[in-house]
Amino acid sequence: MGNPDRPDDAKRDWAVTVEDGIAKSNEPVSSAVADPAAATRRHEPHEPPRETLPEKLYEARKSIHNKRIDGPFRRFKWFVMLVTLGIYYVTPWLRWDRGPYAPDQAVLVDLANRRFYMFGIEIWPHEFYFVAGLLIMAGIGLFVITSAVGRAWCGYACPQTVWTDLFQHIDRFVDGDRNARIRLENAPWTWGKVFRRGFKWSIYLAIGFVTGGAWILYFADAPTLFRDFFALEAAPVAYITVAVLTLTTVTLGGFMREQVCIYMCPWPRIQTAMMDEKSLLVTYKDWRGEPRGSVKKAAKNPGQFGDCIDCTQCVQVCPTGIDIREGPQIGCITCALCIDACDKVMKDIGRPRGLIDYATLEDCEREAAGEAPKPAWRALLRPRTMVYFTIWAGIGVALLFALGVRTHTEMTVAPDRNPPFMLMSDGSIRNSFTLKIRNMESRPRDMEIALEGLEGGVMWTDAIGRDEAAATQTVTVAADQVRTIRAYVMAPRDAKTQDFAFTVTSLDEQRESDRVETRFDAPETP
Repeated sequence: MGNPDRPDDAKRDWAVTVEDGIAKSNEPVSSAVADPAAATRRHEPHEPPRETLPEKLYEARKSIHNKRIDGPFRRFKWFVMLVTLGIYYVTPWLRWDRGPYAPDQAVLVDLANRRFYMFGIEIWPHEFYFVAGLLIMAGIGLFVITSAVGRAWCGYACPQTVWTDLFQHIDRFVDGDRNARIRLENAPWTWGKVFRRGFKWSIYLAIGFVTGGAWILYFADAPTLFRDFFALEAAPVAYITVAVLTLTTVTLGGFMREQVCIYMCPWPRIQTAMMDEKSLLVTYKDWRGEPRGSVKKAAKNPGQFGDCIDCTQCVQVCPTGIDIREGPQIGCITCALCIDACDKVMKDIGRPRGLIDYATLEDCEREAAGEAPKPAWRALLRPRTMVYFTIWAGIGVALLFALGVRTHTEMTVAPDRNPPFMLMSDGSIRNSFTLKIRNMESRPRDMEIALEGLEGGVMWTDAIGRDEAAATQTVTVAADQVRTIRAYVMAPRDAKTQDFAFTVTSLDEQRESDRVETRFDAPETP
């Protein structure tokens, strides 16, 4: 930037002016605001020039005291909250009979034995692609929901939303509805206020403790861990985990609440890239509501005011404290409680519902022009949403197919490389291999190991002597275990280096088998 006081006009920056000896600029650079004594009065191109500079860069949080409301969306929110919390707290206690050799907990992440049980499904570490597939489906599922109905996940099923909603109901139970809570917050600290706050925060801690306690039950047998925990016999990591989750639950759900959604969570920023004018979202129909005026003003001046009577009920019921009438914004989690509040007001004053409603931007423009809006379901059946859904369903079908065709008998083979072979006293050639046979059934099974493609070859193991060497051997593998076997394979003296295979077959009604190709090493013939 040139110096405005320089006499050389050729070098002067004409975007800068001098007022009282201070260089000032009105260039639209940022949203910073300057006071008259500052060097700039910067502003966005669509904003008028700013005149004052805020004393603080960050505004202090204002407590959100949302009002109780009843309506279809509020009842649906109740339903989702009860279902999700019920699943979270009850699932570890569900039982599932897998026989005497496997745990009977329906959902269990068995870190000690590296297993994941989910009802009739058992996932082993080498099958982590099932877990990865489920995570990918969860991500694409969010894309489907966002493309179709905006931030409905955030408004109803997000854990932060569910626990925040729970804590807000505790607020109402202890302190009363919105006005009572505001009065209590502004009131001076008395013994009555201390008691109320202590009682409420005690409930917060109890909810946080139960939340953390339920989480650890997914990683061990729930009844056993529950008893050991209160008998102070559980592992230290259990107490540390419960303490951390109690603290985070109370902090995020009890105190930070909407700040997590607005400032901490990256998902609202990501969703903006997946929403367009065809996505359903909670919308204030300003062409119908503006200009705002009370019922009395509208009665005295027919046709001069819109349907919005500026009652602010939509703001009072919002869990994040935004004003939906200001348009789409990052603080809106699409919970639609403002729709319930507005519809109730419209019904009371005898005006049609839908001043705030689920609608696409395209339908809003169409309705503003006097045309009939399209049915909401048509917003769901559009190419973008269907592509997301097809990808999501395709991954699900692939996982189900892989789950259906997988066997419960597997084997890996690792040949010794040092030395690659040994010459026996009778001239025969011996190779050594390490076999790992996996029995993924919750019962012991006999397995038959056989050589395939090695003429004249026999084998024995550490548990089966050389005098019992044969082309096939039978071993027993315990339930849900991997048995490591040291196998010695011997071929005649004239054998050459060649490929062959180990096969393993379960000796039960299932007759599952696996085949692994490897190589038999022999001396090079001169």
